[in-house]
Amino acid sequence: MSRNLKITLSYDGSEFHGWQVQPGFATVQGALADCLQRITGECVLPQGSGRTDAGVHALAQVASVRLNSPIPERNLQTALNDILPPSVRVTAIEIAENGFHARHSATAKTYRYRIYRGEICPPFLARYVHHVPYPVDEEAMIRASEYIVGTFDFTSFAASDPERSMRTGESDHSRENVVAEVKADPLESLDQDPAAALTCKQGNVRTVHSSVWARTPEEFSYTVRGNGFLHHMVRNLVGTFLQVGRGSLNAKDVPAILAARNRGIAGATAPANGLYLVKVEYGIQ
Repeated sequence: MSRNLKITLSYDGSEFHGWQVQPGFATVQGALADCLQRITGECVLPQGSGRTDAGVHALAQVASVRLNSPIPERNLQTALNDILPPSVRVTAIEIAENGFHARHSATAKTYRYRIYRGEICPPFLARYVHHVPYPVDEEAMIRASEYIVGTFDFTSFAASDPERSMRTGESDHSRENVVAEVKADPLESLDQDPAAALTCKQGNVRTVHSSVWARTPEEFSYTVRGNGFLHHMVRNLVGTFLQVGRGSLNAKDVPAILAARNRGIAGATAPANGLYLVKVEYGIQ
């Protein structure tokens, strides 16, 4: 009799080309699938709660998979940890309801981005933080992050689609012009943008429940919780907040950037190595 299993795992993403299986590249999903096949003899592809990018880490990624093997959950966990790469650990395996799916059943996720603020980043920490030793206005970054709490179309903070940019001519619009236009009349600007309307229909609307920064003696970390995140969304948010910290953007520009639904006017994508998937939630929270 088959079981639907919920597998929780943590991993150091430094040496993986992300979560999703890709021919010719080491991925976390591929490593887990290979080890499951070695142990059970079953060719399965565990489904993750989301596709973390190359270099992104996870404290509690969740995967679901259906197996016919009678191996008890605890024994399966031990067997997996015996043969998985040392950078991947299974922290829990439990039987889930038949309808449970790691991605489709998720109701909220929490990500954290770590910025190291010391002058010299220790070499043993370099793969796990983004080093920002130059001066930034941290208070302004905190204020900027508060503007994204709520339900918005986050197209401006999604990964760029080069083909879409060529079709819509987004690359011809400067940040300053678009922000100014949206500040003048954001609703009118959006109503006249059919490409933005199409993007909205395709599902770039997300709800952010909390968006906070925390300071320790040497790190400035950003934690965001929401009902879901677009590709590169957290890294693009952090990149934008860093531009606010450097003074090239104002914290009050964030609402206009959101309303513009134009990736070209937000900040650069922050490096992957500072990002962690912290928690995936299921059910009513």
